[in-house]
Amino acid sequence: MTPAGAVVRRETLRAQIADALRDEILAGRLAAGQHITVGEIAEQYGVSATPVREALVDLSAQGLLDVEQHRGYRVHAFTLDDYRAMTDARTVVQLGVFRGDPPHVVDPAPAALTAMRRRGEEAERAAKAGDLDVLVHYDLRFWREITGLIGNDYISEFLERVRVHCWVFAVPYLRGASEDCVPGTFWQGHMRLVEAIERRDVAAAEEVVRTYNRHSLELIERLAGG
Repeated sequence: MTPAGAVVRRETLRAQIADALRDEILAGRLAAGQHITVGEIAEQYGVSATPVREALVDLSAQGLLDVEQHRGYRVHAFTLDDYRAMTDARTVVQLGVFRGDPPHVVDPAPAALTAMRRRGEEAERAAKAGDLDVLVHYDLRFWREITGLIGNDYISEFLERVRVHCWVFAVPYLRGASEDCVPGTFWQGHMRLVEAIERRDVAAAEEVVRTYNRHSLELIERLAGG
């Protein structure tokens, strides 16, 4: 019988490798279309093949890797049309969250509001500074705090997946923009959304969401030449 501690360590290692590779994809260091194998990742992280294989399967299930039969994996390449569709889906589901019955998102507990505010402040600060790596990290955490309020794992997981995919597509274009154009171009309305939620103002929250998604799409279409 396998000791419980060994199972925990193995599962933790699998998750750590998956998280590390996801961060590499989000940062654009593992580029769209790039081929990777179990062996090279195992060598890179100094671990056995088993947790690496499991981590790559997990990332494939998340839509971040494509399986290449007998060859390994390739980083999934999203298109501008994918991005448009994802933004549209994100908008529909986010607005649905605010219109829920009951509308949990506009009646958060004090601790949840504090956490949301903290993530929003960090994301907004990074957006103003043009710090893309920090922005992606805190933007994901910010929206995770918001969608977590509704207590529906299916919706939370869907929105997390879409947001990650959106950033994976957008980051290379944002990195390719000139330094002069990046600072100030990122959306900076995180705290407006927090304040709308705090006021229990559904209409204002919905308008912030629409503005955010419209801004994101217009910016990426412009940078992608779409």
